[in-house]
Amino acid sequence: MGQTPLYPHDAFIYDGGAAPASIQPDLPIVDLGYELHQAFSLDETTQTYNFSNIRYAAPPTGSLRFRPPVPPEQNRTVVQNGAQGRVCPQGALVWEEEIMPGFVEGVLNGSISTGSDASVPSSAVGDYPVVGPAGDARVTEDCLFLDVVVPRSVFERARKEDENDGNGESLASVLIWIDGGGYISGDKTEQDPSGLMQRSMVDSEEDGIVYVAINYRLGAFGWLSDGNGTANAGLQDQRLALEWVKKYIGLFGGNPDRITLMGESAGAGSIVHQLAAYGGNSADSDGKDLPFRQAIIQSPMWYPLSVTQQTSALDGYLKLLNASSIDDARSLPSDQLIAANAYQIATTPVYGTFTYGPVIDGSFVGDLPSKILLDPNFEWQDLRLMTGHTSNEGLTFTPPTGVSSSAYSTILHDFIPDITPGTAEDIAQKFYPPSSNASAADLGYDDALGRLALTISDAFFRCKNLYLSTAFDTTYRYIFNVPPGLHSEDLYFTFYDPVQPDPRIVDVDVALAIQDYIVSFVQAGQPSSSNAIATAWKPYRLQSGVLKFQPSDISSVPDPVDIDRCHMWWKVTG
Repeated sequence: MGQTPLYPHDAFIYDGGAAPASIQPDLPIVDLGYELHQAFSLDETTQTYNFSNIRYAAPPTGSLRFRPPVPPEQNRTVVQNGAQGRVCPQGALVWEEEIMPGFVEGVLNGSISTGSDASVPSSAVGDYPVVGPAGDARVTEDCLFLDVVVPRSVFERARKEDENDGNGESLASVLIWIDGGGYISGDKTEQDPSGLMQRSMVDSEEDGIVYVAINYRLGAFGWLSDGNGTANAGLQDQRLALEWVKKYIGLFGGNPDRITLMGESAGAGSIVHQLAAYGGNSADSDGKDLPFRQAIIQSPMWYPLSVTQQTSALDGYLKLLNASSIDDARSLPSDQLIAANAYQIATTPVYGTFTYGPVIDGSFVGDLPSKILLDPNFEWQDLRLMTGHTSNEGLTFTPPTGVSSSAYSTILHDFIPDITPGTAEDIAQKFYPPSSNASAADLGYDDALGRLALTISDAFFRCKNLYLSTAFDTTYRYIFNVPPGLHSEDLYFTFYDPVQPDPRIVDVDVALAIQDYIVSFVQAGQPSSSNAIATAWKPYRLQSGVLKFQPSDISSVPDPVDIDRCHMWWKVTG
């Protein structure tokens, strides 16, 4: 049985947070059958109702810890109003918090030489203080909740039609957001949809979309794998939430047959795994169809975690808890589990990685997604996708030691421990030769850091988008090239809010055009924009162009991602 943890954990317990705002008594109530839920607020600027913190699963605690979620039990004794915020337990990485910001800034401003290791900070996590996650009173294991934001006009129109026994033609298109965060951090409220909602109603309030954001379990709670059926609870949380939307969104004015799933980084990687779930066909999922028909996939990311890595993560977590098994861990107090998770995540030893994430489990994830999606029997080829990446994805995840060419092979093996010697040799000499090689210039780098950053970018981001374009009949591809084009910087533009503009938005026209493309894709399945700098966006075909977003210019350019390199990565990193 579990006993006292082996380290002082008080620093890793959340203890902050703001008090909830007051509730307006005249806000509408939706009857979900298992509960009654009232809107939390009406945004006077956007004229949207926010139905906050709707429970979509039973508390994943006690015997349900580390297991797939189950639907919520009935509770109609009181009207729920979502006043209590919910955030899943998570952690903050030492390498991401203490090392990466200064290193990336130094590379971008030239204070760190990319050709010498004399001025770079140490990449060793153990050389820095362990960081705990920011205090937040919303953090709880009972975190499987979602938010629904709907234009008032859409909600009221749907109610009126329902009262008159209408046929549902007035229901609005639905956009579901899955937050990123390396599978170890993040929550449904990190992105504010206000600007996107306004853009969806720019021509008429009748247009609008219904926006949904979901929580799913993170770190050990969502991804702990024991090799015996306990794995990918986070993915199964997402699937239950998607099925909830399919079942209930009509009550809010959303059309269950016009659902688009959108995510970035780990959120986008999650979508790829949802597409590949159960072997990519309904026969292996008890005849269930996909609970969405379109997807917007921004910088999809995950690492192919080996059996050795999964076992190591499990053993490390249990050791922190002084527990002998997952069953032992289920009986421990929540604060011990939360603290151990935060500590383990913080001390993730390999710079640029996250300890936890999706794994092949033989059931929900039967194989590498690339193999499933590229299989001729993949069933969902007719889904329409928007996919994209930033122009400088890899730098954020590139260890400072990468400035030295001698570190290349070591870092490659750190990221992909199971890589074969032959494949490693091909990567280091054929696909990404040293910067001293004449062919390196053709690949776009002239130093060791550029070589490693491109390798990471291709392996874990860009090549995933390319196989999506190969697997699906209709995809729209983009490159976000607003300098410096780092990982996730396109989110500032995706969620641009003209009422409270983010200072990192350097070109409002680009932001508005991106939002137009997203909204029109959600509503009509084809991205378009009337913005002055926008251009027509045609579906991607192999050897065809991709749309490039850059300051004051949006244009079609040849695809810069190399198909030969990607064929190799599809087999290695999924």
